Amino acid sequence: MTIGELARRTGCGIETIRYYEHEGLLPKPGRTSGNFRRYGQEYVELLSFIRHCRSLDMALNEIRSLLSFRSAPDENCGEVNALLDTHIGHVEERIAELQNLEIQLKALRDKCGSGTSAEHCGILHALDGAAPDDRDASGRNHVRRTHSTKR
Repeated sequence: MTIGELARRTGCGIETIRYYEHEGLLPKPGRTSGNFRRYGQEYVELLSFIRHCRSLDMALNEIRSLLSFRSAPDENCGEVNALLDTHIGHVEERIAELQNLEIQLKALRDKCGSGTSAEHCGILHALDGAAPDDRDASGRNHVRRTHSTKR
């Protein structure tokens, strides 16, 4: 099948498929005599696996590890469990950050009632003030994603 057909069958964009090939998550496909990529059913299965992992917000390096275990079915899956436990920890951290963000936004919302002019808006005045110093180790002060690469 062509890359377009693979994209349609999996609901994945063509550029994303090429990106996954470039990143080594998908093996380079064979080529036709006209130099078009040709994909078999195994690519549908691999891409579905990758997309399922991405829907769980797993990073590309986590998916690489899972793919290596997937291709070695006789290996012990203890490391797979450890990988998932670590990922669960990242999710728990993110939930705590989002809950903190919700508290901050609600406190900000409470600074202004409806019907006032923008000139007297408590929310706008509060946002004009100094931002709280809630930076993480990287210096960011916004709720971060668990993983920076999202495709």
